[in-house]
Amino acid sequence: MWGRNVYDSISKFLQFQLTVNIVAVIVAFTGACITQDSPLKAVQMLWVNLIMDTFASLALATEPPTEALLLRKPYGRNKPLISRTMMKNILGHAVYQLTLIFTLLFVGEELGQTRCSAAKMSKC
Repeated sequence: MWGRNVYDSISKFLQFQLTVNIVAVIVAFTGACITQDSPLKAVQMLWVNLIMDTFASLALATEPPTEALLLRKPYGRNKPLISRTMMKNILGHAVYQLTLIFTLLFVGEELGQTRCSAAKMSKC
C-alpha cells in the first residue's frame, strides 16, 4: 500500500513540475524573443521554482495511503513513469496556462484600458 502511494505521489509531483517548468521556460524564451526582454527575470524564475517545488512536494508527498490503492493491479517494472495520459495532461495544462499568460502579457494592457473606459474612468 505504501509503495503504491509513493509511486502515485511521485507521478503527481512529476506531472505538476513538468507542467510548471515547461510553461516557465516557454514564457521566458518566447517573451525574450518577442519583446527583447524576458518577462521573468532570473531571480523570479528561481522563486517560481523554489515555491512550486516546495509546496508541490509538501502537498503531494504527504497524502496518506488508502485501502483503495490495493484494489488496482500493481504496475509492472517496465511501466514508464510518465504515461500517455500524463503526457496529454501535461501538454493540455501547459497550453491552457500559456494561452492565459500570453493573453495577459500581450493583450492585458488593452483589456485593462477597455474596462477602465467602460467604467467612465471614475475608479481608474
